[in-house]
Amino acid sequence: MTKTALVTGGARGIGRTCALALADSGLDIALVDLLDKEMAATARDIEARGRRTLTFQADVSDFSRAHATVEQVNAKWGHLDVLLNNAGAANPKPILDITEAEFDRTIAINLKSCFNFIHAAAPIMLKQDTGGRIISISSINALSGGVTSAVSKHAYAAAKAGILGLTRSLAKELGPKVSVNAICPGLIATDLLRGLLGDREAELTAGIAMGRVGTPEDVASIVRYLAVEAHMFMTGQHFVVDGFQWSC
Repeated sequence: MTKTALVTGGARGIGRTCALALADSGLDIALVDLLDKEMAATARDIEARGRRTLTFQADVSDFSRAHATVEQVNAKWGHLDVLLNNAGAANPKPILDITEAEFDRTIAINLKSCFNFIHAAAPIMLKQDTGGRIISISSINALSGGVTSAVSKHAYAAAKAGILGLTRSLAKELGPKVSVNAICPGLIATDLLRGLLGDREAELTAGIAMGRVGTPEDVASIVRYLAVEAHMFMTGQHFVVDGFQWSC
């Protein structure tokens, strides 16, 4: 039986790269994103690898829409083996400038979306003989707080820290059938990040032991391991993918 994965925020950047990596590992992929044109391009690239795809243009912060999406994937393919919560959005505003609505929206996209899709996927995975695997993309700023990168101000850091608490708690609730892990990327070279960093990339790279900004492929390699490795005795963990970023 071909395994299936649902990837939120799968249209571009880290989500797209992870979706393609999972497709290369033999999984069929359902994509969820608001960027319909970019998502369609990613779907074509998945299909070019001989895998099936489904696409859903949806706001991941919408609880009902998350449930409807997961139910459609399960109805179409009969099972859901991997959930990758990747969708996220930055908010660079400091505490004295951010509005209540902006703070709430940042939490909704980055943290509540994970709850929404896990809440929908967990019952399916728990009923399957093979269980399931849940992976959520957090951030190094969940551990350090964000002070230099515009993407990592307090609202974003708080949401990403919430993902780690959710991960540890749900690993206990959903084990042993479902593993729940998180990944904490550092500076990763996506179009979004480069636009936010501007001319500060060289300065920030100087604070990374490996001497470079990470790539989406660096994150995808960990996602692929957590999603498909047959012998995987880890749950409730977070994996830091930051090249040892001592200045952040």
